[in-house]
Amino acid sequence: MFTGLVQTIGTVTRCIPKGGDLEIAVAAPAGYLEGTALGDSIAVNGCCLTVTQIVDGAFTADVSRETLSLTTLGSNWAAGSRVNLEKALRAGDALGGHYVTGHVDGIASVSTVTDDARSRRVEFVVPLKLARYIARKGSVTVDGVSLTVNGVTELDAGKPDARFDVNLVPHTLDVTILGGYVPGTRVNLEVDIIARYLERMMGAS
Repeated sequence: MFTGLVQTIGTVTRCIPKGGDLEIAVAAPAGYLEGTALGDSIAVNGCCLTVTQIVDGAFTADVSRETLSLTTLGSNWAAGSRVNLEKALRAGDALGGHYVTGHVDGIASVSTVTDDARSRRVEFVVPLKLARYIARKGSVTVDGVSLTVNGVTELDAGKPDARFDVNLVPHTLDVTILGGYVPGTRVNLEVDIIARYLERMMGAS
């Protein structure tokens, strides 16, 4: 479990195909991996990955076909890619964002980026099947960052997707990779887990 509050930015150092899936290595800033053990979870751009090795300030993780099919990892990531990092939430830690599982639901893409006073307004195109879980002033996770939704707009009837927009404050732009978003950027999207459970419970009644 995570909070969606990115702790630092790491850099992918290698992506190695292995038996149909992938092994990646991510270098972290000095000291960030202190106290991290094999088997611990780290969210990398919102993907919950299990640490398999720690060497010289970098960690490795295996990435399954399922994760590759639902995230940007298989297509966007390469050596040199900058990624958001967050260690798993511990009992007693402050919950400053919202409950984030690290289980990415799908991929959205940046539609527009505009300045809005000191913040930046970013609009995303999202598959319609996921838009139903995104609500105005609700929470959504984009590349591992907990964000508040400004609004959701469905496109013309028959279109397979919808749009939602958020405001990125200066701090978020400074300490995450979201400041580099441009139209066309593909991002990992995780909807609010509460919406998922509500749908499940209502369907079972």
